[in-house]
Amino acid sequence: MYHEATHSTGHINRTGRHEKLSNHKFGSQDYSVEELVAEMGAAYLCYMTGIQNATIDNSAAYIKSWIGKFKEDKKMLLTAASMAQKAVDYILEHQSYLNPAASIALVDQMAEAV
Repeated sequence: MYHEATHSTGHINRTGRHEKLSNHKFGSQDYSVEELVAEMGAAYLCYMTGIQNATIDNSAAYIKSWIGKFKEDKKMLLTAASMAQKAVDYILEHQSYLNPAASIALVDQMAEAV
């Protein structure tokens, strides 16, 4: 869920990342960066919600699958990390919480689902 939420932040009316990463062909450099951004953003959000222990192995394996692209572009990891942080910031800035107790209950439900 967090992976897909991070993808959604790339729209021009959000962070504008998809305008910068316009080649969406599978395996392209832009596609690889976008996938890395989404997975890193998801990992950040999993950590923030306390569910990272249940998801860290999957995240690490997915990120590792893109390691060949890191070797082609030494800046890719830093670029993706920066874009992932902007995506997470966008997601967090646009949250509305009914009340603190409801927020805690939602996080607990999400953690149980994993």
